[in-house]
Order: sequence, then C-alpha cells, then structure tokens
Amino acid sequence: MAVTARRPSPGVRGRTRLSRGIMGRLRLASQGLLDTPQALQALPGLPGSRTVPNAVRWMAAMQAQDLQGALWAVGQRVPGAGIGDIRAALDRGEIVRSWPMRGTLHLLAPEDLRWMLALTSERLIRGRAGRHRQLGITSDDVEAARGAALRLVSGGGAATREELFQAFQAAGQSTAGQRGIHLLGILCQRGWLVQGPLRGKQQLVVAFDEWITESRTLDRGAGISELLLRYVRSHGPATERDFAWWSGIPLTEVRAALAGVRQELVELEFEGTSYWLSPATAALLDGAVPGARSVLALPGFDEFLLGYADRSLVLPAEHSNKIVPGGNGMFKRTIVAGGEVVGTWAVAGNGAGAAVVPEPFDTLNGLRPAAQKSFGLQAAKYRKFLASGKS
Repeated sequence: MAVTARRPSPGVRGRTRLSRGIMGRLRLASQGLLDTPQALQALPGLPGSRTVPNAVRWMAAMQAQDLQGALWAVGQRVPGAGIGDIRAALDRGEIVRSWPMRGTLHLLAPEDLRWMLALTSERLIRGRAGRHRQLGITSDDVEAARGAALRLVSGGGAATREELFQAFQAAGQSTAGQRGIHLLGILCQRGWLVQGPLRGKQQLVVAFDEWITESRTLDRGAGISELLLRYVRSHGPATERDFAWWSGIPLTEVRAALAGVRQELVELEFEGTSYWLSPATAALLDGAVPGARSVLALPGFDEFLLGYADRSLVLPAEHSNKIVPGGNGMFKRTIVAGGEVVGTWAVAGNGAGAAVVPEPFDTLNGLRPAAQKSFGLQAAKYRKFLASGKS
C-alpha cells in the first residue's frame, strides 16, 4: 500500500504496512477510544484532562439523535465516567445538544454552537424549503412560533417538547405531521432556542442566549478551516468528502479550506484514495499501531462509524445491512475489534439483571475466546456506567 505525505512526519516512513484494520485503529486512537499511552499521543493536550466537556470539545460534534446512546459514546471516551457525570454536564450547560449540521442532533461545546450554526444552518434550511412548503411553514409562521417559544422560556424558564408544542398550538401553529419538530428545529438552527437540562428521559428547551452566555465568533473562512482541522484531528484518517458530508459544507469550500491548512496535517494514500490525519496520529505508524486486540461495545450512531461518508473502511459492505436493517436509518450498537466492526450487540431485560448480548457477524464461530472475554469486560463497564445514574 502506498503511503505518501505532504508534510514531513515520523509517522509516514512506511514502517507500518497500511491495511483496513490499521486505518480503523488510527481512527480509534484519534477519537479517544484507546487508552494505551501510545494511543494517547494522538490526543495532544487532552490526555491529562479527559473530562466530559473536553472529550466532547475534542470531537468537535458528536452524533446524538439517540440520547442514551450519545451518553454512552461520551462515556467510552472519558475513563471512569458514568451516565450521571454526562447528564450533569448537560444540566450545567457544559455541553449542549442541538442541530448544528445535517438536520441531526449532536453534542458539542456551548461556545462552538453559534459559529457552527452560522456555517451550516442557512444551507440546511434552504435545502428543506420544499418540505417546509409541504408542511405549510412560512417565515410568518416561524416568527409566530419564535414569539410563543420565547414567551414560554425567557427569564430562566424551560419547557418540555410537549409544553413547547402546546405554546405553538396556542399561537395558531399546528404541530401535526412533523410540523412541530420542524418548527423547533428551525428555531434551534436560527440560534433562538437550544436543548438544555434533563428532566428524567426528556431534555428541556431553553432560550439560547440565556443558556449559552459566551459564544465565539468566526468568519466563514476561518470557521470552515477550524472545523476541518478539528474534524481531521479527532476523526482522521478521513477524506475531504468525509468532512464535506459530515459538516454539510460544499466540497468546493472544503477544498479551499484544506489548501490553507494542509501544512498542519498529514496525507496518507490508501487504496488510491487520499486520507488526512493529524501529525500526532500519523506518528503512531512509526511503530506498532495500538489497539490490535481492542474490543469495544459502541452505541448505535457512534462517530466511529457514522462520522464518515464512506463507512466501508471499517465495515465490510456485506454486513452493512446488519447494522441498519432494511436501511431504516436506525443504527444498531456495534462491536469493534482491532479497528473493524465485527458484529452488533443488544441488551436483553431491564435493570441490574439485564444481559448484554453479543451478536457477531460470524455466526458459526462467534467471537474468539480472547475477544469474548474482552467483550465481557465491556458489558460490565456498560452496566456500571448505567448504574452510576441511579440514586
């Protein structure tokens, strides 16, 4: 496999032969999913302070349409963290959940939300204009919903989605047929509302400016460049098309930004495609890339799989339907061994007696004994994680 670099780095001398497993393990390292001292070199500035807010900030944005799964995704990246720690970070506003890109909920650092929305929301809302016409949503309707929402939550208030939709209804705005969720999405993408603290399994809606009191401001060029750098550092190896899909930013702008920051990155060629990664991650290629025996139980919608336009690098195409049965958009939890997706897992039962059940792709041989033992440790970690949120 050819390995080339646009920027000199000790990690691109070709001492480690690239394979799909190696590429996947480099992604595990850059995403903070490996805890070996060597892997932590891929997280400059983060290893000594792997708190919940810092882990989310490192990832730039983390898919969070399934809240319970998103909490576990953070927990897998913060050693010793329990679900209670991550819920508390949401309750304190140290991390926030909103629709910064692709019309999909993500977790991110509060100070990053406004400038990311400035990069992505206009194009996203324009792209949904047809759907909004079908739902009968006009600019006047958005203003009416905005007024109703802010009257409800301004002054330190918070509302459940049901309470918010009742306010929309009272203002003459139907919430039927997905109209309510589209109105809520627009108000969040415009930076008027944001999801705030939790109440049980629900997340309350609050006023953006009251919940996020400090926001960074970046012009479009600087914002795209920063987001690209942060994505590559936390997700690399990744392609320019991966980032364009992930961010929703047009490929022409992505390529312009890449031209300006490429000296801060390393380029690898694998199977005829250029991948970008940080010098710190690339340096792992100078020896044995960590994670060869790692086994992880990741949630559905985890960035390790969903953070890329092309997922075939870590998920064989013949197994993709096992992750998203019938292409229904609902991603199963995944077992990742040595940087490759080798199966799914499920939870059977409820409470302390719930069983965490592996479902390997290889139904004949199952997981190897060592991998089975490692998965058992992951299952115990998951149960402990959930138990931390119980009073």
